[in-house]
Amino acid sequence: MKSGFSSKRLLSGLLAGVFGLLVVGLGGWWFTIAVGLIVHLALLEFFRMAQFTGIRPATKTTLVACQLLLLSTHLCVNGSLPTEVTAAVLPLSGAAICGWLLLQPVTGSIADVAASIFGLFYLGFLPSHWLRLRNFNGLDLSKLKELFPDSLSGIFTSGMAITILVCLMIVASDIGSYVVGRNFGRHPLSPVSPGKTIEGAVGGLICAIAIGAVAGELLQWKFGLIIGVLLGALVALFALVGDLTESMMKRNAGLKDSGDVLPGHGGILDRIDSYLFTPAVIYYFVTLIIPFIGR
Repeated sequence: MKSGFSSKRLLSGLLAGVFGLLVVGLGGWWFTIAVGLIVHLALLEFFRMAQFTGIRPATKTTLVACQLLLLSTHLCVNGSLPTEVTAAVLPLSGAAICGWLLLQPVTGSIADVAASIFGLFYLGFLPSHWLRLRNFNGLDLSKLKELFPDSLSGIFTSGMAITILVCLMIVASDIGSYVVGRNFGRHPLSPVSPGKTIEGAVGGLICAIAIGAVAGELLQWKFGLIIGVLLGALVALFALVGDLTESMMKRNAGLKDSGDVLPGHGGILDRIDSYLFTPAVIYYFVTLIIPFIGR
């Protein structure tokens, strides 16, 4: 029974990884549509958890608002929509959600409003930064491209490189946390997730830092080792925050998993929790330090 579970977990994890690599490589509308689909499914799971606690969120309005936020971000990063219009989507969506709850036969509560607005932020605003990262074009990849044949080097862009790098660090953090925690974990990390340990968190941090340090040297950033270490530490920290945040919500709702879409992994939200806070943090980190990491 245990081996069957492990096989399902491994297979679904590999398929999810291949799918992620494919859509990141394709970029453009393919990437935006993929993120939109994942966000839609994850948001349904989030609202299901909220309903288990007695909350009545503005589900349909928030689902539409999140897709509009992703669409406007895609158009903005591709130069088809002014930045001001994209920036207006978030507050206007928040107002629309509150208005919808006011129009219901039973007026919404503070908890209903809070859950709906948090859903917009958690599974709309935060994931939209994956689109910003994928379209980022401020890195010098000349040294990296030298490692590949000319026929392949042309497909690499700054956005693709930084997006894949962040995903690799998240995966490294997850694997490091699991392996170290399973074999050496002795001290519980947080009551919201009894299975996680301080030793596991340190293992995940070290693995993410190692990937970041190698990337910093490979890309030949100024202070590449230091910048890479900082990047890895940020990814590990906010991946953990995302993981624990979802665990806290599941615990509050009395659920083991957010869903059962992915065999061995639970729901979509269970699989992407580490990927929600990281893109915004890394996007602004890279944007702010880019003048200092060029060659």
